[in-house]
Parts: sequence; C-alpha cells; structure tokens
Amino acid sequence: MHRAMRGLIQEVLSKVQIEGLPGSHHFFITFDTTHPEAVLADWLRERYPSEMTVVMQHWYDDLDVNDEGFTVTLNFGDAPERLYVPYDAIQTFVDPSVEFGLRFETQDVEEDGIEDESTAPEDEGNGGNAEVVSLDSFRK
Repeated sequence: MHRAMRGLIQEVLSKVQIEGLPGSHHFFITFDTTHPEAVLADWLRERYPSEMTVVMQHWYDDLDVNDEGFTVTLNFGDAPERLYVPYDAIQTFVDPSVEFGLRFETQDVEEDGIEDESTAPEDEGNGGNAEVVSLDSFRK
C-alpha cells in the first residue's frame, strides 16, 4: 500500500515537473531528514535534525522527478537550496487546496517501550516562501 501511495506522489510530481502547478494547488511535504539518501544543506540538517516540512507553491525551481525520489530547489529566506527527497523518506504529502493528504505512519519505539506515531512538526517560522508548518490544521 505504501508503495502504491508513493507511486501516486511520483505521478503527481512528474505532472508538475512537465506542466507546473495548476490553479491553486500547492504541496506541504514532510520528510525524514535522517534518511540516508536525503540530501540537504548542512545548515538545514542542523536546523531540522529529524524531519522537515517544505512547501512547493509560489517559488520552486528545477524540479526533477525519478523513480526513487525528487530533487527541487526551494527558497529559504532568500537563500535557494537544492534538496533531494527519496520517496521512502516522505512522512506526509498534503495538497490543502483540494483537502488531499497522505500520511505514512512511523512507529518508533521509545525508551519506555511506547510506540510514537507522531509525525507533525511544529512551526519554527523560518520565513521566506518555504516554511515549516503544523499539519494538524489539515487533519480531519
């Protein structure tokens, strides 16, 4: 099931790569920054040591989609940065313009043996066009 859902993300992003974002569509993509194949600037990895939510909306550049993930340049407070996000690292993929979202549950066992299924980041207000947001407002 996860493979099929990630295939859907690849299909959507491939269409955006060719045609651009239609209408008011935009994406909030939360991914695991510790994934061994995720590529991001050192300063971003330090600021978001476990997960990060990026927004593809008004400004993004050089979107390149392949079978394993996607590469995109996003603007972080007037500092363009290139990211590579493997599909396996994606935790949530949301298009709030049509109230569509996919969430990939993670189950990390904490020290006390309780499973933690939380993947929603907190808003850290980094400014610019790409920002970290809480996805709680999009959940029903």
